[in-house]
Amino acid sequence: MTAKLLDALAADLRDNVDGEIRFDPGSRAAYSTDASNYRQVPIGAVVPRTPEAAAEAVAVCRRHDVPVLSRGGGTSLAGQCCNTAVVLDWSKYCTRVVSVDTDAGIAVVEPGIKLDALNDRLRSSGWMVGPRPSTHVSCAIGGMIGNNSCGSTAQAYGKMVDSVRRLEVLTYDGLRMWVGATGDDEFARIVGEGGRRAEIYRGLKDLAGEYADEIRSRYPDIPRRVSGYNLDSLLPENDFHVAKALVGSESTLVTVLRAELTLVRVPAASALAVLGFEDLPAAADAVPAILEHQPAALEGMDDRLVELEHSRRLAEKALRQLPDGRAWLLVQFDGDDQDEADRKAKAMLDALHGMAECDTTVLDDPGSKQEVWAAREAALGATAFPPNGRQTLAGWEDSAVPPDRLGDYLREVLKMLDRYGYGDASLYGHFGQGCVHTRIPFVLWTAQGLAAYREFAEEAARLVVNYGGSLSGEHGDGQSRGELLGIMFGDRIVGAFEKVKALFDPHNRMNPGKVVNAYRLDENLRMGVDYLPAEPETMFAYPDDHHRFARAAARCMGVGKCRGHESGVMCPSYRAIGEEEHSTRGRARLLFEMLQGDVITDGWRSTEVHDALDLCLACKGCRSECPVNVDMATYKAEFLFHHYRHRFRPMAHYSMGWIPLWARLAAVAPRALNTVSHAPALSGLLKKAGGIAPQREVPNFAPQRFSSWFAGRPVGVNAPTPGRVLLWPDTFVNNFDPAVGQAAVAVLEAAGFEVQVPRRTVCCGLTWISTGQLGVAKRVLQRTLSTLRPALRSGTPVVVLEPSCAAVFRSDLPELLYDDTDAHRLADQTYTLGDLLANKAPDWEPPRVSAGATEAIVQQHCHQHALLGYTHERELLGGAGVHADVLDAGCCGLAGNFGFENGHYDVSVACAEDKLLPALRDADPGTLVISDGFSCRTQIRELASGRHPVHTAQVLARALPPPG
Repeated sequence: MTAKLLDALAADLRDNVDGEIRFDPGSRAAYSTDASNYRQVPIGAVVPRTPEAAAEAVAVCRRHDVPVLSRGGGTSLAGQCCNTAVVLDWSKYCTRVVSVDTDAGIAVVEPGIKLDALNDRLRSSGWMVGPRPSTHVSCAIGGMIGNNSCGSTAQAYGKMVDSVRRLEVLTYDGLRMWVGATGDDEFARIVGEGGRRAEIYRGLKDLAGEYADEIRSRYPDIPRRVSGYNLDSLLPENDFHVAKALVGSESTLVTVLRAELTLVRVPAASALAVLGFEDLPAAADAVPAILEHQPAALEGMDDRLVELEHSRRLAEKALRQLPDGRAWLLVQFDGDDQDEADRKAKAMLDALHGMAECDTTVLDDPGSKQEVWAAREAALGATAFPPNGRQTLAGWEDSAVPPDRLGDYLREVLKMLDRYGYGDASLYGHFGQGCVHTRIPFVLWTAQGLAAYREFAEEAARLVVNYGGSLSGEHGDGQSRGELLGIMFGDRIVGAFEKVKALFDPHNRMNPGKVVNAYRLDENLRMGVDYLPAEPETMFAYPDDHHRFARAAARCMGVGKCRGHESGVMCPSYRAIGEEEHSTRGRARLLFEMLQGDVITDGWRSTEVHDALDLCLACKGCRSECPVNVDMATYKAEFLFHHYRHRFRPMAHYSMGWIPLWARLAAVAPRALNTVSHAPALSGLLKKAGGIAPQREVPNFAPQRFSSWFAGRPVGVNAPTPGRVLLWPDTFVNNFDPAVGQAAVAVLEAAGFEVQVPRRTVCCGLTWISTGQLGVAKRVLQRTLSTLRPALRSGTPVVVLEPSCAAVFRSDLPELLYDDTDAHRLADQTYTLGDLLANKAPDWEPPRVSAGATEAIVQQHCHQHALLGYTHERELLGGAGVHADVLDAGCCGLAGNFGFENGHYDVSVACAEDKLLPALRDADPGTLVISDGFSCRTQIRELASGRHPVHTAQVLARALPPPG
């Protein structure tokens, strides 16, 4: 489109649509791809506030004759969620539950609601949606309908098509209607009314009659046929069900406005049997015998997947529970109570004994079961970036065959993978329904690699069809498999697909080029033969990405776990705002496009990338929770360094970014400075000058620094000692909260350690790193390493009380000073208080706290969650008699300088209100609040009236007997 036509379209949308109209480069970049190999930059994006607004958006697009793509969670693996079209993103506003019939188990919902969010709302009623894909935290109901989603629970509840009763749909030419099962009388009424609806229904009826024999003979009779349109739903024996026929049509026929779903009962109890076999085909051979016992789920995975999860330290607890073997089946049985579920599992194992060589274990503990299922759901992340450096890709990742032929099919697939040089691919999947998942190290950026990919895909398609299977058993056709549908269905059925497309969308404006009349499987590639991103020099080393920022920026696989709201830390700004470009995935897309240079053209100077990164809290939650460990905090620091290089920075970078220096100067007269910074008139001027949010209180400097207190205290003598430790005097403990350091000294000396503190002022450089002042950060860190050199060379443990500072030493430091051996020494010698006591004084028992201080809630610092852990601290508290409830509350929202910066206050508070503040309000007033992060304690003190959070060290120190 020309710029003039594009402007006219955008203006028309803004004038007529109740929603957010996004035609800027940043938004277009954020929606340029999904979880597939494909990339198509959209015309623009519309975020409608209601289904009616979405219908109006389609009308505007029709007036301008532009394509439309209706998108849910954007996690599709076959390319159906990216196109050169106007993208409708339902997931921000259209998330309402319209109605729930708790007697019949029926719900009407809007298409943007996420699966987990919907099931949370339904939980009290005892109902849930049956299909549960591994992307359940982020996939939207509309996307599940568009893709005919399945997941492990499809063994018991079927595909999404089995959950859909009716759909309210909109055609591109403006027909809006509810569709569902259609009896003869209803059909006659519709046709009698005439018009566009009658034309569609009559055409579908004629088509079903004309192709009935071919549909019955060419559609494989298997549980996981997802490829192609559901023409079988139009047959008389299937009630001429138009809604079910539209499920899985991938936005190529209609836009779904609302959905009426059949719900299923939440199982009361379950047992998980895990079976180990000598290899994957042997495991698959046992599937038919297991199916006789009607399991609720039956999953398979190979030893390659387990090795990858071990190497990446994923789901370690779960992997330790696996029985012996080189391949495993996970078999779940549900029951009305635990005894019934256990009996079903035992009956299956008894029957299987003697029929198959396998080792077994049965899990009925909820935590253990959840851990094992988490290992299975972590498969994509584990296999995407294996240690051998051969990145794996989608492209042939979800074929399905009859379950009783699965073993032989897998033997053929393994031979084929070896023959093409893809033998290191891992295989896993929904074996009870014959669906095989894998990611293959296709090489799509060379002509030779592309030729091999095409040859493999075509041969693989013929192989699965020879076994009576489906090209897709879960992820749909999109662009990956649309071109290959003729191999599976034959030209005549493909012709029927084209007629259906023409009937609903005669001008090919609904997600064109997907499913039918599809783009070739080797065009529109995200990293094809023309892929040549900029390779800038960087400050961080990116050792896990071949020392290339371009590879780091391309690391995101689009799974969308960062778009969840249910648990963990990632991604706090998305949870607060609900914007694609303010998710980890969206930001990664913008960085990718920045290096491509054709949508975002101004590189490091890009305002679009800056604006997307501005609301990143640098929590590092993505470093551990993202399936492929995108590290947006590091990318943000890198970007800010280049963006502001040789330019004036925001004032907060000089005030909050240089806080270690200002704190050191403030030590000369802390009381006077506190008086000035809190005087009503002067405080406002000071905050305005420093770029600090006016709603924030400037923290008080301590009357005496911790390091000064330590230098002036009597030297303690402890003998015998488990060793000498260096206690790190971070800026926050040293200048604002010295009581934490004093408590840590008391605890360490009680445990027998000789405590030392550096005599020179030292700093980890955190605030310079988070504001992208990486040159200064490097110099600060080099000075720190010089000061610590004797301790580092002697192997002295360095105990760090502030989690964000410990995280710098563990991750940022060795990546900033990659070639400095002392940097890696410090990373290895950095301990939290809990880590040190657990590893260096394992026999020390903390004293018991008083009876009135035994209940506590813990707000874990984001960097503890992402990099450090809280396990040893929890064990210490437990040993002291404290029952610590570690909140799954996400980020507190302050996140160092983020929450202090002007313009961030509302987002900061929204992050805290997500889960943390409600949890604090619900807790008993006498409950201890523990948080090791200075930011977390500050946020809690400011926003949770009456709460006085303390560090773990302070809880332990209070229980110590008085000195002497």
